Amino acid sequence: MIEVKTSTLSDGELNRGVFATRDIKKGELLHEAPVLPYPNEEHEHIEKTMLADYAFEYGINHSCILLGYGMLFNHSYTPNATYDINFDNHTFDFYAYTDIKAGEEILINYNGEVENDDPLWFQKDYEERIKETD
Repeated sequence: MIEVKTSTLSDGELNRGVFATRDIKKGELLHEAPVLPYPNEEHEHIEKTMLADYAFEYGINHSCILLGYGMLFNHSYTPNATYDINFDNHTFDFYAYTDIKAGEEILINYNGEVENDDPLWFQKDYEERIKETD
């Protein structure tokens, strides 16, 4: 149903994304990504690595790293997928938010809510660096 391929949305050295291998209907479960949780106070160690850009909030007191394809979905403010945290199974469950055509990249809103258009952490960092050079 899904596969990892090169994405044109990112220009980094890894530039990967998750793509549909067949047509997917709205509401269909796409992926259950297992969670590796850790206490929030340990996040300062993660911040020193590239994993910081891939960490998710996991309840009030924890953050987490997702396994499987969980960390490979790219961002869009008009996503075609969404996710729910399944604390009972310790997974992030990704669902089609719209119908998705075979070959289409599957995108989530990194802010967690489909309609949340707040600037992302890496956009804020970029804007701060621009201000420093002015």
